[in-house]
Amino acid sequence: QVQLVESGGGLVQPGGSLKLSCAASGFAFSVYDMTWVRQAPGKGLEWVSRINRGGNTYYSDSVKGRFTISRDNRKKTLYLQMNSLKPEDTAVYYCQREGIRLRGQGTQVTVSS
Repeated sequence: QVQLVESGGGLVQPGGSLKLSCAASGFAFSVYDMTWVRQAPGKGLEWVSRINRGGNTYYSDSVKGRFTISRDNRKKTLYLQMNSLKPEDTAVYYCQREGIRLRGQGTQVTVSS
């Protein structure tokens, strides 16, 4: 089955850290660029970060220096390490395959004291 399944979300205090994972199945993960996007309550989708098939990484200005995207092609898994979290990072986080677009079901991240 072709799918993406995110995990690792939760409730964290401001300044804390979380690491999200996205397990891919049913397709050749290593040949695709992969992206993290997020959707805050009442807002549209926001692009967060991208890693291409060669391992080059790109970040939105809002997360640059705090978040790190990575991938393990042998495990067919995408990661997002999130440090120095802020309340404005609260959102549902989705991993997304680029090209023939595919998106997971999302994982909730809530940053609150």
